Amino acid sequence: MAETKREIERKYESDESGLPDLTGVAGVASVVDKGIAHLDATYHDTADERLAASSVTLRRRTGGSDAGWHLKFPIAPGVRDEIRAPLTDTLPEELAALVRSRVRDSELLPVVRLRSDRDVRHLLDADGRLLAEVSVDTVHAERLTGRGGEAQWTEIEVELADGGDPALLDKVDKRLRKAGVKPSTSSSKLARALEETAPGKRRKATREREPVTAGDHVLAYARTQRDAIVALDPAVRRDTEDSVHSMRVATRRLRSTFKSFGTILDRAVTEPIAGELKWLAGELGRDRDREVLAERLTSAADEVPPDLMRGPVVERLRSWSSAEHGGARGSLLGVLDSHRYLTLLDTLDALIADPPLLKAAGKAPRKPVAKAVRKDFRKVSKLVERAAQLEPGTDRDLALHDARKKAKRTRYAAEAAEPVLGKPAKTMVKSMKALQNLLGEHQDSVMARHTLRELSAVAHAAGESAFTYGLMHQREEQRAVRVEAELPGFWDGIKDGAAGL
Repeated sequence: MAETKREIERKYESDESGLPDLTGVAGVASVVDKGIAHLDATYHDTADERLAASSVTLRRRTGGSDAGWHLKFPIAPGVRDEIRAPLTDTLPEELAALVRSRVRDSELLPVVRLRSDRDVRHLLDADGRLLAEVSVDTVHAERLTGRGGEAQWTEIEVELADGGDPALLDKVDKRLRKAGVKPSTSSSKLARALEETAPGKRRKATREREPVTAGDHVLAYARTQRDAIVALDPAVRRDTEDSVHSMRVATRRLRSTFKSFGTILDRAVTEPIAGELKWLAGELGRDRDREVLAERLTSAADEVPPDLMRGPVVERLRSWSSAEHGGARGSLLGVLDSHRYLTLLDTLDALIADPPLLKAAGKAPRKPVAKAVRKDFRKVSKLVERAAQLEPGTDRDLALHDARKKAKRTRYAAEAAEPVLGKPAKTMVKSMKALQNLLGEHQDSVMARHTLRELSAVAHAAGESAFTYGLMHQREEQRAVRVEAELPGFWDGIKDGAAGL
């Protein structure tokens, strides 16, 4: 079974002078020599080094106190999540799944072997508690692919103890710098090994050129969403907080980009891809929609006075929520391992690499980008005004839901336009987000009432009172009425603010 550890560390260059005395660091009462560990790690990647390109590392390591398979994902500079699995001859399936969005059907190969002699010291406080581990690593790197170069270096690594105060790293950093120790220019041992053992000249990171044309700007936004989908895949598999929602948003943003900028990217090519993105968003939404609805209904139940709570309402809500979550979770993991999903990722890569650009894509960005945003806004305007003319009921509910979806699309188009249009686009983003939230409150009320009617019927069939469900239903209906009453004035304010676009 894999376990996850948050790794917070800093790396430094080292020379023959070794490690400076750290007993003078504030809060460090003693430095304990823990001896030398001999580590032997083989790093795995695809032939084109897709994991390394994303700063993801996968290794099988022997020696030390944590021998096994280690998969590391970057969180922030100097911060990574390390997922550990027991030592086996082959890569555990649990870790293989976490790199699938990047690896897909490519083979994982041994690319670099690192053998390190690690001279370890523990920094302890006055009570003997571990504050940080400091090591001087003498590293020998051997490339296992191509013409197989080798390299050797020594570095200092300072890793914060679990639950430690990150401020300690600043104090240690100050002491090391004062002693002339410089921070490492490489983010990891693997990054340095790949650079120093590359055949011929050292590889240089390629910088993407600044967006110039309308096509450049739209593709830059699309590329960001593609990257987000791929990067969020492991977090969704691990069920980390907000990961499903974030991945769904990236999927929707990308789909909206194809639809909004149809004069820049050929819809004949992007439309089928947009259809697959809609499918993926729907699969991601099963669990997310349930989660949002469960939170809403639970909060509503908490607001019911005790003397009006009839029957096991809270228990039935909890049972409904957990049952829905379990089914949706299993289904989503199946989707992420499916051929259809992995093919979609390949298709997105191909589109970004060779985009179906139309004539407008080569123009200066301001006019075609602004035109696309205005077109989306006009569609929202028609839907809102149509909904206002309808009588309260199902037809109005559907019209307001359509307006909400178009508001999202306009918001995402304005996001893509911000680097080009500046403040007017930023204002549009804020306006559409506010409208989306207002109409979202209405749609959540519609869905909550639907679920309450279902739960009420189940409770009645079980011989329980349906009174509380009816009370909660009435309150949800009143919330929707308030939104509908607020919408006309709210919309007038948005129209006035959109005049500058």
